[in-house]
Amino acid sequence: MMDTEELLKRVRRIEIKTRGLSSNIFAGEYHSAFKGRGMAFSEVREYQYGDDVRDIDWNVTARLDKPYVKVFEEERELTVILMVDVSGSLDFGTSQQTKREMATEIAATLAFSAIQNNDKIGVIFFSDKIEKFIPPKKGRKHILFIIRELLTFQPESTRTNIGNAVEFMTNAIKKRCTVFLLSDFFDPKDYSQQLIIANRKHDVCALQIYDQRMQEIPDVGLMKVRDTETGNEMYIDTSSKAVRTAHHEWWIQNQARLNEVLTHSNIDCTHLRTDEDYVKGLMGLFKRRGK
Repeated sequence: MMDTEELLKRVRRIEIKTRGLSSNIFAGEYHSAFKGRGMAFSEVREYQYGDDVRDIDWNVTARLDKPYVKVFEEERELTVILMVDVSGSLDFGTSQQTKREMATEIAATLAFSAIQNNDKIGVIFFSDKIEKFIPPKKGRKHILFIIRELLTFQPESTRTNIGNAVEFMTNAIKKRCTVFLLSDFFDPKDYSQQLIIANRKHDVCALQIYDQRMQEIPDVGLMKVRDTETGNEMYIDTSSKAVRTAHHEWWIQNQARLNEVLTHSNIDCTHLRTDEDYVKGLMGLFKRRGK
């Protein structure tokens, strides 16, 4: 557990870096990618030729004996929800940072982007249960509280249940919102139905954070590995080509399954590796959505 002084230093470092990114790089891209996707009821007016009949307000029409339609306008303010996987597998990392450290930076960057666009921001920490829910609010003080929680939060469980977390979010957030789901997506259970339902009600984006060693393992001889979610330990012989090939094939199958689930759910996704710059991946996601 880090002391208060070290925590404040880390919060400040992350604030300086991520606030700069959100101001200088993401501000316009974020706005074009997510603003204006929600529509709010504004007023009613008399029906005109070419209006969509689905917009007819039948109560007003019946009362005034003339057809009236509802007029909608773009919502200027969004609610952004960060769903952050805090299961044991996020503590893994073999290069500059762990998956959890990268998720913290990305979440902070998105939070500052939201605040600069006058949006509310909330966070759901999840493992195989809902670990903590921070309701959406505005303001720098709220953002700094979120960053402190991202840095210090200790989950009760080490396992993962994405479907359970997505279902909670869908039920907890009544108003349409933009959702960023940050996870390595190492969950063997089927969560496709929960994602489909969530993306009908909300605007969901998936951010997969992974380590290069999940893609392929190096030839370093006999190696002791530990499953951070179950605690199980075993030795594997990385000098065996068959072992390395089997691991790589597992990765390819896992990615194919994830991409199939996200495509079927109509959810945009970007894949972010811990030894690479996440800015490029996020910008790519924003630009695809902003078209």
